[in-house]
Amino acid sequence: MILNSANKKLKIFTGSANPDLAASIAKHLGKDLGKSEISRFKDGEISLKVLETVRGHEVFLIQPTQNPTDAHIMELLIMIDAMKRASAREVCAVIPYYGYARQDRKTQPRDPIGAKLVANLITAAGADRVVTMDLHAGQIQGFFDIPVDNLRAFPIIADYLLSKNFADKIVVSPDVGGVTRAREMADRLNCQLAIVDKRRPKPNVSEVMNIIGSVEGKTAILVDDMIDTAGTIVKAADALMKNGAAEVYACCTHPVFSDPAADILQDSCIKEVVVTDTIFLPEDKRIPKMTRLSVAPLFAEAIMRIFEELPVSRLFD
Repeated sequence: MILNSANKKLKIFTGSANPDLAASIAKHLGKDLGKSEISRFKDGEISLKVLETVRGHEVFLIQPTQNPTDAHIMELLIMIDAMKRASAREVCAVIPYYGYARQDRKTQPRDPIGAKLVANLITAAGADRVVTMDLHAGQIQGFFDIPVDNLRAFPIIADYLLSKNFADKIVVSPDVGGVTRAREMADRLNCQLAIVDKRRPKPNVSEVMNIIGSVEGKTAILVDDMIDTAGTIVKAADALMKNGAAEVYACCTHPVFSDPAADILQDSCIKEVVVTDTIFLPEDKRIPKMTRLSVAPLFAEAIMRIFEELPVSRLFD
C-alpha cells in the first residue's frame, strides 16, 4: 500500500494490548511501528518514552482496551497526551475493542454510564479522531465530539462462512438486543433468522426462555459482537440443539473470553467458534475449535483513507 507523503507524514505506534495486530496493520501499510517504551514505576504507575520525533506527523495509536481494561485505557490516554505534547499534527486513537461499551446507558437508578466517561477521557487527552470496530452499542459514537469510524467485521466473517457452503443454514441472534446485527448477517448469508428469547437476572448470567423460529435440521449460526463468559452463547447453542438444529456454529468480533470461557466453549456442543483478532489471545485461550480471522487489512485500509483524506464509507459495505 503506497501512502502519499508529499505534504503529510504518518507514524503508527502501539500500546501493550495487542502488538501483534498493530504490527500486522503496519505491515499492510508498508510502515514500521514507531519506537516507544512502556514500563511501570514500582508503585504501578505507567511510564512512556517516545523514542522518535512525531512533530508534524499524523499519529495513529493502536490500542484495544481489553482485560486489564483500566490499565490499557490509561496507557492509551498517556500515549495520546505524549503525542500531543510532542507536537503531533493529529492523533487518531485506533481502538479495535472499546472497553466499557456495555455501560452505554442507565439500567438502574444511580448507574454510571462508563462508555460516555471513557469517551470523555479520550477526548480530553487530546485525540482528534477515533477508529473502532463493532461497538456494542452504536450510539456510543454520539458520546464523542470528534469524528468516530465504527468499522464492521461482519463482512469478513460472512465471507468465511460463505466459503463453507452450508446446505441449509439459519442465523440466530442469542438475544433480542442483537437482532439488527444478526439480520445483517442473515442478509449477507442469504438465509433466515431465528432469535433466542432469554432473560438476564444479573450481569454475566442468562437464562434461555424460548427459540423464535424453526431451526430443525439446519446449521445454526449464532452471531454476537462479543463472547465474554461464554455462558449466553453456550446456553443458546444447547437450546438450539434441543430444538433440532443439525449443528451449531458461533461467531463474534471480540473474543473477550473471561476465564473459563475458552474451556467452556471447547467442551460445548458448538462445532466451531469464529472470531477476529481485535483482542490478543494468549495460547491457552486459542482452543482447537476456534478460527481467528484478521481485521488488520481493514484497519490498514481505514488508516490509509483517513491519511489520504479519502472516503471511509466504502469500508462499511
